[in-house]
Amino acid sequence: MSRGRSTDMDNYNKYPPGISLIRRIRGRDWSITTYRYAVLLVTFIAYTAYHASRKPSSIVKSVLDPDPSGNSVGFRPWPVGDIFIKRESAIVNTSSVEQFEFRKHMGWPPFNGKDGTSKLGGIDLAFLGCYAIGMYGAGHLGDKLDLRIFLTTGMVCSGFFVGLFGMGYFWDIHAFWFFLLMQMLAGLFQATGWPSVVAVIGNWFGKRKRGLIMGIWNAHTSIGNITGSLLAASVLQYGWGWSFILPGGFIILSGIMVFLFLAAYPEDVGFPIPNGDVAADEESQISKERLLVNRENSVNRTSIGLLQACLIPGVIPFALCLFFAKLVAYTFLYWLPFYLSQTAIEGQYMSVKSAGNLSTLFDVGGIIGGILAGYISDKLRARATTAASFMYAAIPAILLYRKYGSISKVSNVVLMMIAGLLVNGPYALITTAVSADLGTHSSLRGDSRALATVTAIIDGTGSVGAAIGPLLTGFLSSKGWDQVFHMLIAGAFAAGVLLTHLVINEIREKFPKHLSSEQNNSAGLASQPLLSDPCSP
Repeated sequence: MSRGRSTDMDNYNKYPPGISLIRRIRGRDWSITTYRYAVLLVTFIAYTAYHASRKPSSIVKSVLDPDPSGNSVGFRPWPVGDIFIKRESAIVNTSSVEQFEFRKHMGWPPFNGKDGTSKLGGIDLAFLGCYAIGMYGAGHLGDKLDLRIFLTTGMVCSGFFVGLFGMGYFWDIHAFWFFLLMQMLAGLFQATGWPSVVAVIGNWFGKRKRGLIMGIWNAHTSIGNITGSLLAASVLQYGWGWSFILPGGFIILSGIMVFLFLAAYPEDVGFPIPNGDVAADEESQISKERLLVNRENSVNRTSIGLLQACLIPGVIPFALCLFFAKLVAYTFLYWLPFYLSQTAIEGQYMSVKSAGNLSTLFDVGGIIGGILAGYISDKLRARATTAASFMYAAIPAILLYRKYGSISKVSNVVLMMIAGLLVNGPYALITTAVSADLGTHSSLRGDSRALATVTAIIDGTGSVGAAIGPLLTGFLSSKGWDQVFHMLIAGAFAAGVLLTHLVINEIREKFPKHLSSEQNNSAGLASQPLLSDPCSP
């Protein structure tokens, strides 16, 4: 009897501290539905903070390396001030030598020299390169360690190094190695985020409507970009260092919230692992009593290796597709504000702050795209076909934005949102629903934990592309923005082509050649798409 009480007490103590407090106050536990809502909310805020802390570098680029035309200084940001401002500067017609002298006195060494744009591309590469490298190790660790503690540690450390980058302003640091090192360390700890949050969501939700649920949930990526832009722009007038410190503080506070309230595994709080949709809450509560003594299963389940995860059907094609999809998406993420601040629209220019704020409309389109891609893929039960279709459609959207985006303010906004919808839609789908589907694929043993590992392989490979895109942009933009857009179009095309084999398989499974009408009306395994798990309802 005493042993049973001891087991119950041990399981109770393993609840997240915040949830334990709420249980004591309420006198009873939450239902599984409440836990699911709580998990969605906590992970949503967590990854919103991750993306918000990545955005400052794109906002301050034009402050660190100002345009010699002078159109980036002395203006109030939208929505406080005007979005578009006229180019008025006495320096416009000066010689290149005089413009260089202007840059020396206006920017922040070492980024305001002749190679300033390349150095800005270099720190982007440092961040994203370490993020990509760290992703592979973080995914494997995420399947071995407690996801709540792992995620909390990554968020606090990431926020610390983002804040240190901003402290370079107050400490009057001008050594390039300092900023490079801070970005590398921040990127390394940022890698803890995505495999962890996707694994947590995959633990709590079955495959039914996973695309739609994760499409809506994945709005945190775009909302994080928007939040980061607004936070960084709101304090830019007080010194660019605050543009890093504020988002850094946000992710640290969010990390503390994760530690207090995130239940990473259903079995940790006594619920069954959902292979499909869990039935009634009453049944779950009954199961809960039986599962409390087996809580250690969430820690003792075996994880798989990187090679074994790579052999899961579909992992490699989707990983390579994401390489190019993130190359396109992250080029927009890191360079769109800079592009807007240096591009005349109806003969007018935007301030740096306004360009950063206006670029958030690309992410608004991305929110719609992620939800739409998830919904369509659920309806068609064809993840690869949906992702490839979006990537192919993104090609004319990018072309139109480059050609007609500068004609008028309305055309710029509309075409930017369309491009965001089509670029971020497949990116969101692959990094969420596809990763979760493959991480619970039927080829795995029932006791294997592969969600974080598979997510890390797919998103880690994508992050290599995310590092290369902004780096190439730093060099290509000096030769003209047309070169950058040619790279984006080539990347979108390659992303679609890499899914061709999976698309063909999905089409064949949807329209089999030699099935009788009786077989066509059945719900057998032959009609299920590639990512479907025959074990799930």
